[in-house]
Amino acid sequence: MTTFALRFTATPRGARLARRLASQQMDAWGWPYGTPVHDTVELIVAELAANAVTHGRVPGRDAELRLSRRDGEDRVRIEVHDTRSERLPVVREACAGGGPAAEADGGRGLVLVAALAKEWGVAPRPGAPGKSVWAVVAAPAVEGP
Repeated sequence: MTTFALRFTATPRGARLARRLASQQMDAWGWPYGTPVHDTVELIVAELAANAVTHGRVPGRDAELRLSRRDGEDRVRIEVHDTRSERLPVVREACAGGGPAAEADGGRGLVLVAALAKEWGVAPRPGAPGKSVWAVVAAPAVEGP
């Protein structure tokens, strides 16, 4: 198994850094910038990291990003760990037809994650307080030019 791990400050700046470094790692693993797998992983990391720093933040404690893949498997696993176990993610219903939820500024990130990932979920953070929000993305090998 090949793993990329990064601790980042639980701030918007830290979340941006997590997204950018995940993007670089996907390129290094062979999914170039602009390919569907690369862009999907980048978007999911952005959503999960933003949620971690917005809803899972504990002052003075970092969040963590992990990307992992196994040779011979066509998938990438994304994990974002934060230190708040009492605040679990909630997927809001799609806002078809308008209404108050359609006017909200946020609340659609996990709807995107659910739509783009093969599977996703929440688990207790291994070996530390908090939770891990994870997603698995289908990642077929990139065909050469």
